[in-house]
Amino acid sequence: MAGHIPEEKVDEIRQSTDIVDIIGDYVELKKQGRNYFGLCPFHGESTPSFSVSADKQIFHCFGCGKGGNVYTFLMEMEGFNFIQAIKQLAGQAQIDLPEEASQEGSSQISTESQSILEAHQWLAKLYHHMLLNSKEGQDAYQYLIDRGFSEETIKKYQIGYSPNSKEFVVTFLEKKGFHPQTMVKAGLLNVNDQGEYADRFRGRLIFPLRNHLGKTVAFAGRSLGHQEPKYLNSPETELFQKNRLLYNFDLARAAIRKQKSVILFEGYVDVISADQAGVHNVVGTMGTSISSSQANLLKRYVDQVIICYDGDQPGVEAAMKAGRLLKNTGCQTFVARVPDGLDPDDFIQKHGGERFKREVLDTSDTFIAFIMSYLRRDYNLQLEGDRIAYIEKVLQEVALLDRAVEREHYLNELASEFQMSVDTLKEEVHHIRGKNTFKQDNKEQNRYTNRTSQYSIQNKLLPAFHNAERKLIAYMLRDPFIAEKVQEELGGAFNISDHQVIVTYLYAYYEDGNQSDVSQFVEKLDDPALKNLVIELAMAPVSEEVSDQEIHDYIFRIKAEHSDRTDIKTLEDDLKRAEQQNEPIKAAEIAMKIIEKKKELKNT
Repeated sequence: MAGHIPEEKVDEIRQSTDIVDIIGDYVELKKQGRNYFGLCPFHGESTPSFSVSADKQIFHCFGCGKGGNVYTFLMEMEGFNFIQAIKQLAGQAQIDLPEEASQEGSSQISTESQSILEAHQWLAKLYHHMLLNSKEGQDAYQYLIDRGFSEETIKKYQIGYSPNSKEFVVTFLEKKGFHPQTMVKAGLLNVNDQGEYADRFRGRLIFPLRNHLGKTVAFAGRSLGHQEPKYLNSPETELFQKNRLLYNFDLARAAIRKQKSVILFEGYVDVISADQAGVHNVVGTMGTSISSSQANLLKRYVDQVIICYDGDQPGVEAAMKAGRLLKNTGCQTFVARVPDGLDPDDFIQKHGGERFKREVLDTSDTFIAFIMSYLRRDYNLQLEGDRIAYIEKVLQEVALLDRAVEREHYLNELASEFQMSVDTLKEEVHHIRGKNTFKQDNKEQNRYTNRTSQYSIQNKLLPAFHNAERKLIAYMLRDPFIAEKVQEELGGAFNISDHQVIVTYLYAYYEDGNQSDVSQFVEKLDDPALKNLVIELAMAPVSEEVSDQEIHDYIFRIKAEHSDRTDIKTLEDDLKRAEQQNEPIKAAEIAMKIIEKKKELKNT
């Protein structure tokens, strides 16, 4: 059983899903031979080392070592737990799950948080109903219409209204069985010194804040009159951390994948306005500066990010910080400039969606061009000292660019504007890169790229018995008859402990009547490291047909190593006894035998 989902159903869903199609939504794959290759979404690399096998329905990265089946991929990519991954794929495959599974998928959160999650779902429905269908919500509804929100948009984003009553929501939650004190902790209710509970968001427009699975986990409330503060958000909880979620990501995900680009806004109103105007690959940071967690999430989906923050000074400062973080993550970063100090929503309301796309998004600056403009404000370029300081600042930024063609483009711009020699500027950039970035480049290369080359020479570095065990397991994963033969002749007497564990599971897997299916087998393993090792061995190149003699040779080599290790262990016990009995000559003779034995092992 997987939670409350029968294993048969888990297997049915997996077998009904093509891993190449699923991964292809995230990674650009190209077929080479029998497998598909692309750039790994889990670490930075410039040469594809990420491989997907359509035959085996597994993936493996030879650079960072991650591997698994379609469930593993979604869990790594989306942060799903196992049940969530199953439910996601079941929906795509149009396979019904058992009714009891509908409440699963949140097993990684506490019982209290599960209660809080359910309360948010109920309240989102209540607030939305009050906006559309109650007398109290009429003014709030008209406000949205006057602001340019269509009814379709209001329904899409489940915008709501909380009646200006202290007791209304409190009573509603109590009737649904939610304890008021828990709701206070969730940030849905307030309590005063007299122990009286009240709706935290009463009298406000309500914007549900959803997680990446589409579940409401918090609310943003906007006052309609003179109520302070103007904007009131839920506090952070186990379910809601602003620096980990992106507003609208659940709805925009498909458009982001399709367009391979994302527009990043500061707030939810800008996002909704842009989406209504026809720009659908849009997300927001909920008014906070972007975090490394959010930047890494975007990098998994796209290479290009357009930052579109407010056109005022704070917006420009925030765009600068966000751009640096996204650039460091490896995204191609652009900054859209909203003219006249407007925010994106104001511009769209005033000029329409087409002009927003044409005059704001389509004219976005590269991040380095934005930086050059940003830095100019701090210098009087009529003064020689300021000009030199400005140029030095820009060169520091240009030196960070990876592509030589980009560096040359901006150096030519500088040379042309300030009547300087391009060669002089190139020399300075070369010096900066050699001093500062070369070491960092080496660190990144060692961290990622070298691991691929390490893998390619790994088998040459391993002892013969170790390679024999790896090859043998690779064949056993493909053929239950080979596994049966190995079990009879060798059993669990492998010399590497991880290999012992893998074959023990594999024998049991075949004894249960299962056929060769690596994608299914890895689900029997709890240890992620063992899963990755099994996938690595399954993806290793082996002959289509293997002779009995080759299998016999592998078994012989493994047995010989096992025997030699046993002999050494016996000699070491003899040595210990000789030393305890104060027989130095005998101990020396045994020690020499141990050295000779180990030397023989090393040379085989």
